[in-house]
Amino acid sequence: MATMNMAQALNSAMDTMLARDPDVLIFGEDVGYFGGVFRCTTGLQQKHGADRVFDTPVAEGGILAMAVGMGAYGLRPVAEIQFADYIYPAMDQLVSEAARLRYRSGGEFWAPLTVRAPCGGGIFGGQTHSQSPEALFTHVCGLKTVIPSNPYDAKGLLISAIEDDDPVIFFEPKRLYNGPFDGHHERPVQPWAKHPASDVPEGYYNVPLGKAAVIREGSAATVLAYGTMVHVALAAVEETGIDAEVIDLRTLLPLDIDTIVESVNKTGRCVIVHEATRTSGFGAELCALVQEHCFFKLEAKIERVTGWDTPYPLAFEWDYFPGPRRVAKALQRVMEP
Repeated sequence: MATMNMAQALNSAMDTMLARDPDVLIFGEDVGYFGGVFRCTTGLQQKHGADRVFDTPVAEGGILAMAVGMGAYGLRPVAEIQFADYIYPAMDQLVSEAARLRYRSGGEFWAPLTVRAPCGGGIFGGQTHSQSPEALFTHVCGLKTVIPSNPYDAKGLLISAIEDDDPVIFFEPKRLYNGPFDGHHERPVQPWAKHPASDVPEGYYNVPLGKAAVIREGSAATVLAYGTMVHVALAAVEETGIDAEVIDLRTLLPLDIDTIVESVNKTGRCVIVHEATRTSGFGAELCALVQEHCFFKLEAKIERVTGWDTPYPLAFEWDYFPGPRRVAKALQRVMEP
């Protein structure tokens, strides 16, 4: 085992797969010589060569078009979109080509590609470096969507994504690269070294896609979260003293509905937390699923705690960010008699 932050764990995953599979390639803006803006690809070009880890022009549509072709040819490309906010120019390639290739070809071709994209706020990135667009991709059949919350899961899930034969959108909460963040921005930053999930095997392992993790067991309510919001939810549970069960979804599509249903049926209450905007956010789908599967077990209405329906405001970062105080209030509401 080694102690790693999330950036190092992701680097280790790519290093492991480059060494393990000659068909794996890493490319994107500044990922080669520079090692990526968040240093997730540091040293990989020097170790594995410029023909396997290389820089691209600032052209997201071209990056993904190239990845789709590589995947169809039999390679396993890992493309980085420098910020998730800039993935939109590549939507046509992802939605119309990558996601549809297996179906359109009658199973003769497929696109085993992975798209890494740093997402979320908490770093004062403003409206163009803070977005969480994951719900857009869960709406597209043929794509898988993953969002880890800690270094151990990040490495294992990225390895599973690279090995998967279908396209995977792998969102990385940038506020978590260097340490867990519980939403208390006024407190000193905590490093991953103090967290048990920073113990990461240096070699190969995987975390299966489509399987959620129960981070905290409880009996009073269920909190569904992913990415940074897992740590925010844990802080809110601790501060309220409510014995809530916290589930880290890890993979949004495919979704581990069985774990969700088992927990909500046990607790009878549900709070859903995500950083993305509220309207048509992934929390709306979770809310519908919980209602469909757990209606007769619910003791209170389902609560959602989300970002607001506005661009991410630079000057009002912490008013937008769904912090532990807002999650705590939602927990208290579902516990009202």
